[in-house]
Amino acid sequence: MDGIICIYKEKGYTSFDVVAIMRRFCGTKKIGHGGTLDPMAEGVLPIFVGNATKAVDYCPDSTKEYRAGIRFGVTTDTQDFTGKVLATSDAQVSQNAQYVLKSKFTGELMQTPPMYSAVQVDGKRLYELARKGIEVEREPRAIQVYSLEFDDFKDNTATMTVSCSKGTYIRTLIHDMGVELGTGAIMTSLVRTRSGNFTLRDCYKLSEVREASERGGKDAVEELLMPLDIIFNALPAARLNEIQTRMFLNGVVLDIGRVSLDRQQGPFRVLSAAGKVIAIAEKGENSDLAVIQRFFGGPDKKPEDENGTGDESSEDGPSSRLKDVSGLKGVKL
Repeated sequence: MDGIICIYKEKGYTSFDVVAIMRRFCGTKKIGHGGTLDPMAEGVLPIFVGNATKAVDYCPDSTKEYRAGIRFGVTTDTQDFTGKVLATSDAQVSQNAQYVLKSKFTGELMQTPPMYSAVQVDGKRLYELARKGIEVEREPRAIQVYSLEFDDFKDNTATMTVSCSKGTYIRTLIHDMGVELGTGAIMTSLVRTRSGNFTLRDCYKLSEVREASERGGKDAVEELLMPLDIIFNALPAARLNEIQTRMFLNGVVLDIGRVSLDRQQGPFRVLSAAGKVIAIAEKGENSDLAVIQRFFGGPDKKPEDENGTGDESSEDGPSSRLKDVSGLKGVKL
């Protein structure tokens, strides 16, 4: 079973809970997710099944979109409503403040990961230290906020819609807004409305997947999966014929001059003779079809983290930038 299914993660579940449940429904341990959501958060959680787990870190579009609730005048240790209140303020935030915040917090920013997060420092998760009352220094990281819109801005509350890069902590963004205004601020709700190619319209609830499983077992669940191809459709194709497909799947390096290309510049999605995405590749130094990541066939490597990478309240996951894989052995066709 290989493919992607978007789950609408409901409140109360951890992202790992969803992975564990989907492992039972799919009958495989080889499942990962496309970005951690806090238990209090809900929304789009892409689940990668089987060989599709190899694509988690190679999605061309890693942009996320969220809708978050904000309460000004409060500061907590977790930067959201679940934490211990550290300070309060009676200051009233005017509606005009939204224009200041939009200007200040759009574009490239430096953000310090919160203590209540799964980022690792010296082999320890920050949340493990935070629960023991230990705070350590964290290095700020570059993030990108592509767009930021406010509505319902009144009575020291607001709703914010934000489009941002992978690895952005929305509650920290809100916390920093409170610091900017001098009032404090916490996140009161969070819904991820988009993750890369996927939106709320693509999602199934776990109850719907459970119903499919009870109705038809793994076969019925498999019918809900989207093909891996869907996340790479924006990349130009390198189309293989039947002979090239068979040799590529066996680890043979192909002469790119003999491959049908949509255009000369990559990276490319490598399509089998059946039109299935089997790898991501680029033009190598020796004019070969140099593999960036294989999804089927060839030398295989176990993913470092089958549970996925992070976003809001996330693990410190690897970059989604397409990565080079050099030194692939074989002969040119």
